[in-house]
Parts: sequence; C-alpha cells; structure tokens
Amino acid sequence: MNEDLEKKFNCPVEATISQIGGKYKAVILYHLLNNELLRFNEIQKQMPQATAKMLSRQLRELETDGLVHREVYPVVPPRTEYSLTERGKTLAPIINEIYDWGRAYMDGSF
Repeated sequence: MNEDLEKKFNCPVEATISQIGGKYKAVILYHLLNNELLRFNEIQKQMPQATAKMLSRQLRELETDGLVHREVYPVVPPRTEYSLTERGKTLAPIINEIYDWGRAYMDGSF
C-alpha cells in the first residue's frame, strides 16, 4: 500500500469517499459508465438540478483525481467531451451497487 496515502487517510472508506464523494461526483461517474463519451451539456441534461458552475467544479475534481478524461476540441464553439479513464472504470462495481441500493430504496424495498 502507498505509505503517503496511508498517512493521509485513516480508513479505506475515507479514501474511497475522497474520490467519489461530492455533491454530484458519483452521479457523473454513473452517467459516464453508461455512456462512453458525453459532452458537458449532455451531462447537464442528465442532472438538471446541478448548476453549470457546480458541475464544472465536480468534473474538474474528477479529472484532477484521474477518474475522468476531458478532451477539448479547438472548434467554434469549443467542444468538450468527457469519458472515464481506466482508473475511473474500476469504480463500476461500486457505482452500480450504489445505483442498485438507491433503486431498492426508491422502490420502498426497505
């Protein structure tokens, strides 16, 4: 295990939440798991409650953490596409479990 990360976090759950915690990070990851590539406005349509500023901040943090790749195309108007990195794709089982739990909760299963 990386000694620097061991010093930074007291618990593996804390380490995981540091990567996917945040107002919309897990939701962004979910949508990118189900769509290989999304433009900013496509992500925003999936999350109408998120302001453009908040969504941009969450995407930047995910990119900084190495979970999301951002590709900017030099066209007018500028086109930006987002996709998961290989590291981001490793979160699929976690995000899918969160989805399943949320679906059961919304259905009143517990």
